[in-house]
Amino acid sequence: MSWFNNGKAAFTGATGDTQDVELKDPPTDSVTALAFSPTADLLAVGSWDNNVRIYEIGSGSQSQGKAMYSHEGPVFDLCWSKDGSKLFSGGADKAARMFDIQSGQAVQVAAHDAPVKCVRWIETPTGGYLATGSWDKTLKYWDTRSSNPIATVQLPERCYAMDVAYPLLVVGTAERHIIMIDLNNPTNVHRKILSPLKWQTRSISCFPAANGFGIGSIEGRVAIQYVEEKHQTNNFSFKCHRKDNAPGMKDQSVVFAVNCIRFNQQHGTFSTAGSDGTVNFWDKDSRTRLKTFPAAEGPVTTAAFNRTSTIFAYAVSYDWSKGHGGMTPNHVNKVMLHTCKDEEVKPKVKR
Repeated sequence: MSWFNNGKAAFTGATGDTQDVELKDPPTDSVTALAFSPTADLLAVGSWDNNVRIYEIGSGSQSQGKAMYSHEGPVFDLCWSKDGSKLFSGGADKAARMFDIQSGQAVQVAAHDAPVKCVRWIETPTGGYLATGSWDKTLKYWDTRSSNPIATVQLPERCYAMDVAYPLLVVGTAERHIIMIDLNNPTNVHRKILSPLKWQTRSISCFPAANGFGIGSIEGRVAIQYVEEKHQTNNFSFKCHRKDNAPGMKDQSVVFAVNCIRFNQQHGTFSTAGSDGTVNFWDKDSRTRLKTFPAAEGPVTTAAFNRTSTIFAYAVSYDWSKGHGGMTPNHVNKVMLHTCKDEEVKPKVKR
């Protein structure tokens, strides 16, 4: 572990809302993952610079760097244990690591034959374990005290996105496969479907009620999907993160990837973040948009709500959609903190 700058963030309005606060000393390369602790206002930030950083968020969204540890390749995903004592990360080095907040030590707890794209902590009535999804086409479950997986589930393709709301686990893979697992029987696939979206899956987030999930694609579209077939009439999809190509050209628009979907655990509303540089808050039940953020100077690559849904963090970074050639030296790279108002995150009142 290493400690870094103890200064506090400056207030800035350059991105998003005018009152949004910029995190000081952000990563030196694109931000890939954000995750708030479930027990404190600690924000973990993963990056292409191979590092995971942990910041303490204080009043007024002022921030202070607390700790940092490294992978041997870019970091792709982050999650916390339920009690907030451990932070898990997965990356291009084909490994998942566990960072102990108290001791400040990081150890490898999982291994795959290809990069680890997704990590999620699963808390059950009898204990917790780690799930890792990889480009080696497997989902593995781990007791972090053992170097061997508890079990392995073969996936139809490379893991691109994954989320958990116990007892529901959902994996999105290449070729648009969506796998639903009931964690009461974690090695069996409960349902497998093709994504209702026609293009590559980029993001998945489970409903807090664990009865469905949202899917985001590279084509500027989101699908709201329920698990059980008896609720399929409630499924729908909608366009977002698009820009009109030219006035009068109604059928043509520039589409952008939906990089991140995050459900608000307090209220059940959700956010989408896109490569067009915008963030939106939505109410799926009333099918309405609650808020649109002003466009940022670059793609919004990932986002997260804190445990009380009063702070929303989002990262403005290069999304690598244009490869190495698109990464210019002056490309914006920052994490912003937005203080949420009730009307932005609470569902619309039904009349």
